[in-house]
Amino acid sequence: MSAIDRELVRASRPARVQLATAVALGACAAALTVAQAALLAHVVTAAFLRHATPASLTPALLALAGVALARGLVAAGFELSGRAGAARVMSDLRGRLVLGLARGRRPSATAGALAAAAVQGVDALQDYFARYLPQVVLSALVPLAVLAYVATLDPVVALVLAVTVPLIVVFMVLIGRGTAALANARWRTLTALSAHFLDVVEGLETLRAHAREQAQAQTLAGVGERLRRETMATLRVGFLSALVLELVAMLGTALAAVTIGLQLVRGAIGLEAGLTVLLLAPELYLPLRQLGSQFHAAADGVAAARTLLEDIPAPRAAGPVHHSAAPDPARGPVRLEGVTLAYPGRGGPALAGVDLTLAPGELVALTGPSGAGKSTLAALLLGLLEPDGGRVACAGVDLAGVDPAAWRARVAWLPQRPTLFAASVADNVRLAVPGASREAVWRALRAARIDDVVAGLPRGLDTLVGEGGRALSAGQAQRLGLARALLRDAPLLILDEPTAHLDEESAAAVGEAIAEAAVGRTTLLITHRGALAQTAGRIAELEGGRLREALATGITA
Repeated sequence: MSAIDRELVRASRPARVQLATAVALGACAAALTVAQAALLAHVVTAAFLRHATPASLTPALLALAGVALARGLVAAGFELSGRAGAARVMSDLRGRLVLGLARGRRPSATAGALAAAAVQGVDALQDYFARYLPQVVLSALVPLAVLAYVATLDPVVALVLAVTVPLIVVFMVLIGRGTAALANARWRTLTALSAHFLDVVEGLETLRAHAREQAQAQTLAGVGERLRRETMATLRVGFLSALVLELVAMLGTALAAVTIGLQLVRGAIGLEAGLTVLLLAPELYLPLRQLGSQFHAAADGVAAARTLLEDIPAPRAAGPVHHSAAPDPARGPVRLEGVTLAYPGRGGPALAGVDLTLAPGELVALTGPSGAGKSTLAALLLGLLEPDGGRVACAGVDLAGVDPAAWRARVAWLPQRPTLFAASVADNVRLAVPGASREAVWRALRAARIDDVVAGLPRGLDTLVGEGGRALSAGQAQRLGLARALLRDAPLLILDEPTAHLDEESAAAVGEAIAEAAVGRTTLLITHRGALAQTAGRIAELEGGRLREALATGITA
């Protein structure tokens, strides 16, 4: 078993009940396979050799019908248990991926590759958990049961079958290696196509403005053609695999038939025993042939899992998780102490040995060029990222040991580019305070200096914005995000470029709103605007991931 298979088996723990059911049903299927062959051989021998009457054959026929029905039900249950287990595992994988990203885990894959792995990749894993893993169980149990029973009837044929079965396994391994290589190449092409398509969609306006959309369409067509060729190559190997496995199974069955025929001529075996063995010979190879086909069906999922499992945190150990109580920024300073953080693939650290203290009720402006690490510092304070070194603390309590949800309940945040969801204006503002009254929403809109814009919308607070709704300008969306942050009466306020996309007059109005909102709150104001920074009690400058000495302005919040 490969390392990725071991990881996937560990990932199947949420479906232990379903997989255990599949194992039990696999054992039943093995027993029923032997019983069906024995009963059928008995009926045929009794009817044609001993000329038994229909009445005397009735019990055997009923038993044969019952076994055939039971085998069908077991096969259906086997399939259903596999699918139910696969659904649980797929849900768990997606949940763990989202949870890891929500906790600040930095993905190792690009956004396009991660999206492809989380959607198409997890869907492709359904065949692995629903069919391939259960089929592995069936492929182990049925051949053993058949060989054990055949050995009691005809040891010579049992030896022939035991020698030919490993040939199928050898061919499966050889072809499987080629399939895995092709599936990995196909998945890399698919993720490249997904990532490139995502980039094109996000930058479509820029491409159209520079008349480069046709060139990108040609690039996408080229990658799509490469994906088609690699898909066809994978299918060709799959068909070759089926041909080889069928050929080996056919030759094994033919050898068994010849051996049985020679023994029948010599009288070394009875007709009923020989017929039973002949009926069981194809059943011996069937699970192994099906395992080969299921392996090909699951190959895409296994290739995707290599990307997906790198960004899924290991499941937490059973038992209660103990967190410290969330500290109150109004009662103790918020500190970054020797904080270092680096992003994968980036030449240097985003933050290097940063020390910053936000005293209770203090308004601190954080300035610096683009890419200096300002938004990264804000994400650390929010608990959206975890530092590689140093610690983030409040009132002396390390936030690494605090429940992230409890800490974020004490923080209000305005991101650099607020996201407006497909909902009403009121629901977008209420995102952090779902139960807020309409009056409270209006107060937050007035504080953000956008109440006049909302009042002029067709349905006021009930106007649909976001995807499929009324389009707002970048500045209006920014102020709506500010209203969302101001609605939450949190002791720590983090504002990331609150006046971005605003003209000078609107920026001045928002600056006044921020000065009012910051009274009595610990506030970190990230800004490029010098005039806005001058409203702060202190200005800290971040450049190249390092924090320069804070400059006092003489103004306090």
